[in-house]
Amino acid sequence: MIKTVKADGKAEYEYLAKVRERSSSTDRDVSAIVNDIIDNVRKNGDKAVMEYTVKFDGKAPEFFEVPASEIEKAVNECDPEFISTLQKAAANIRDFHKRQLQQSWLTTKENGVIMGQRVRGLSRVGLYVPGGTAAYPSSVLMNAIPAKIAGVKELIMVTPPLKNGKPNPDIMAAASIAGVDRVFLMGGAQAVAALAYGTESVPKVDKIVGPGNIFVATAKKLVYGTVDIDMIAGPSEILVLADDSANPVFLAADLMSQAEHDRLASAILVTTSKRIAEETVKELDRQMQKLSRKEIIDASLTNFGAIILCDDMDKAVEMANSLAPEHLEVCCENPMEYVGKLDNAGSVFLGNYSPEPLGDYFAGPNHVLPTSGTARFFSPLSVDSFIKKSSFIYYTESALRSDKDDIVRFANTEGLTAHANSIIVRFDEE
Repeated sequence: MIKTVKADGKAEYEYLAKVRERSSSTDRDVSAIVNDIIDNVRKNGDKAVMEYTVKFDGKAPEFFEVPASEIEKAVNECDPEFISTLQKAAANIRDFHKRQLQQSWLTTKENGVIMGQRVRGLSRVGLYVPGGTAAYPSSVLMNAIPAKIAGVKELIMVTPPLKNGKPNPDIMAAASIAGVDRVFLMGGAQAVAALAYGTESVPKVDKIVGPGNIFVATAKKLVYGTVDIDMIAGPSEILVLADDSANPVFLAADLMSQAEHDRLASAILVTTSKRIAEETVKELDRQMQKLSRKEIIDASLTNFGAIILCDDMDKAVEMANSLAPEHLEVCCENPMEYVGKLDNAGSVFLGNYSPEPLGDYFAGPNHVLPTSGTARFFSPLSVDSFIKKSSFIYYTESALRSDKDDIVRFANTEGLTAHANSIIVRFDEE
């Protein structure tokens, strides 16, 4: 069961070090396996992808690329109420992300100089969507909608087929609502390789986004540089800040909402109240008995969960910023007063009625978030993740003449005489 740690300046940081180490405890053989898969796909294209699909997914899909008619058919198989929920969530996600859209700009100076920045969407993006027991339609919405708002011209989705060789209807419904352009039934490292290098059927993309298992994550890491990627995601995590006004029933439920992801997930309660700590432990034990993923939750809380008791909220905030969690809930009497103090978090949930699943599915902000402390320098997936920028400069002859001596001086100081010469030759008759 979850442990309680009294913050004394040492114990809490020893625990945090253990949490950080969990994301690096991966199989050293995975990279070698994934490298072989990538090389095979680069050499043999569709044939290699199909062989791996049969090997890992059990059956060749009915079709490699899913026809539009089949996507429509799959959508019609879905629960109409679920379709309505997807549409509502998509509307919220669009409303939030459209506010992130940047504009190109241009500025002029009195001497005739023109400078600016051109912003446009990437040409083609690949979206990886897990299948099987980890099929998450919400991830389709969270990845695809910002891409389309950014102006991505073509969005290619890859997802493993079901055991019967067919696409997952819920995933197809989300793809249709989010505006995905093409869908291929393939998964694993082979799908990442196909997107990165292209095959006879699968076009090469500029960027690959979306969650996956360790083989998918490793493949994304290995193809980075050939294409861009969103991030290397580690195990899920939540940190909850709570004072004496918090509700232990809510706290326990929210901790377990992340602990159920997998055994490496981390769920941490940081509180100033010993009473809250003790009652939350009781609630965890009570509520866990009714949950379908009880064994995973118990393993996660036992190995990587903790309740950290702090003397005051300043220390609690310090702990939160040190861990830089993926999800950060603030269950305090006046949650808004902490917004400006919490500098390191993927997404912040304020108050007793803003639980983490609200962000996972429905509210609008993206649920693709930095993990393993990378919220210190990474941001959530956004419209910015799918754009590229170019600057442009126009100088008149007189404007360059005015600045030429400074430019030549810079170049000569750095020992780059050809740089200096590029300026000098334009005025060598003067």
